[in-house]
Amino acid sequence: TMAETDPKTVQDLTAVVQTLLQQMQDKFQTMSDQIIGRNILFLKSDSCRIDDLEKNIADLMTQAGVEELEGENKTPATNK
Repeated sequence: TMAETDPKTVQDLTAVVQTLLQQMQDKFQTMSDQIIGRNILFLKSDSCRIDDLEKNIADLMTQAGVEELEGENKTPATNK
């Protein structure tokens, strides 16, 4: 019952509060670790996807001859 778990002294109350705070800290640490772990996995997978995307774009540009076109269109600035 509630009467059995009610703190009777300041020491009991302190112990209850310390236990609750420790439980909250443990839960917070667990959640924090999970979030950090997920972010690391997300960043790693995103980095791979971005690298793959950049490579695919570069390959497509090469196949389409875009690099040569860019090179031909670049002319030195002339004074007017």
